[in-house]
Amino acid sequence: MSGKRGGNLNSRITLAMIGLTLTAFAVVYVGMMAYFFVIYEWLYPDAATDESWRLGDTVMVGLVLGVGLLTASLIGWRLARRIIAPLKTVAAAARRIATGDFSARAELPPGSFGEARDLVTDFNRMAERLQQAEAELAYSNSAIAHELRTPLTILRGRLQGLLDGVFEPGPQFYRRLIAHVDDLSGIVEELRTLALSNAGQLELAFTPVDLADEAAAALTALEAELAAAGIAVTHNLDPAATLADRARLRQAFVAVLENACRYAPRTPVQVQTGIDGTDVVFRCTDGGPGLSEDGRARAFDRFWRADESRGRSLGGSGLGLPIVRAIARAHGGEARILTSDTPGLAVEIRLPRHRSPVSG
Repeated sequence: MSGKRGGNLNSRITLAMIGLTLTAFAVVYVGMMAYFFVIYEWLYPDAATDESWRLGDTVMVGLVLGVGLLTASLIGWRLARRIIAPLKTVAAAARRIATGDFSARAELPPGSFGEARDLVTDFNRMAERLQQAEAELAYSNSAIAHELRTPLTILRGRLQGLLDGVFEPGPQFYRRLIAHVDDLSGIVEELRTLALSNAGQLELAFTPVDLADEAAAALTALEAELAAAGIAVTHNLDPAATLADRARLRQAFVAVLENACRYAPRTPVQVQTGIDGTDVVFRCTDGGPGLSEDGRARAFDRFWRADESRGRSLGGSGLGLPIVRAIARAHGGEARILTSDTPGLAVEIRLPRHRSPVSG
């Protein structure tokens, strides 16, 4: 089917060139006849009358027309090939992608037009994003199944033990079951937040807030957890007013602090807020083992954990920092891991100070 379409386009371009040549020839021919038989006699009424139209004139006109048509056909054919060649490479790559081969890329034939180069470049960029999205989806599905399997297995084991009489029902036992259910609910809510963010549907209620107040509230809410982790918190909370969703902002700050509790216990943690140019900034620096350069680059990937210092045994779903970045970007800002020569991890959230953020 694609070959027929390409042939039709080729034929149409060639026919268009032939038609253009015939039209130009007709205009020139009619103009010449009008000039020699009408205008010329009007301009030069006393001029000697020449012989009538001769056979040689007809042959010459036919020869000119034939050369014109042949030239137009060759130009149209070459032009059509230059136009169709990149379209064929894009079509071939699109067919491979449709069959599930997301590694397919279109190639740019030599001598292609600038528009064709842009088409191939944009298509390949789209194909690359599709390949990344497919890989991320496959990894996320596997990771989601892994994350949900553990609490579900524990819940089933506890309930089966309760049914078999292995466990005695009591307040403490039920509290443990509720804790596992809360873990499941937390993972589901985190996945929902990320899904809404990726779809650009994360709804935010913007109100005037101060990052210093929200950071202080987050520290107060996690005071017991920080103390249990042996973390000594120092803070420098300078005013940093902006427009933000108070609940989402506090959720991001709590996630950063929980990350420090989990992976940097018994270390000092410093929390800062303030204004930096056109941005308001929240920064949390811990004294833990930190991350390698590759780890810092992947810290915001969903379900990712470093092999050693941030393994599954320390808990967590691997969704905390991705949600922090999703919330920051929904506010028109950014979250990042700062580089440092000293051990530890510094997480920074930057939001616009005066510009109204765009939801999603």
